[in-house]
Amino acid sequence: MAENNSYIRIIRDIREDHDLSQQDVAEILGTSQTMYSRYERGASELPIRHLIRLAEYYGVSTDRLLGLK
Repeated sequence: MAENNSYIRIIRDIREDHDLSQQDVAEILGTSQTMYSRYERGASELPIRHLIRLAEYYGVSTDRLLGLK
């Protein structure tokens, strides 16, 4: 079973692996850098629509982003 907040680390790591800033990803998602920063810190939960968009953008499954096997 994945840790409840494992996606927080994963979305930060995959963003950094793609050499993107928080602002870059915020623009991809159609949100503000401040809001995206809240997702990476766990201060706000990542909406499902953003999870799906990130999976499409990075070419990975939503399970991968959520840390599920």
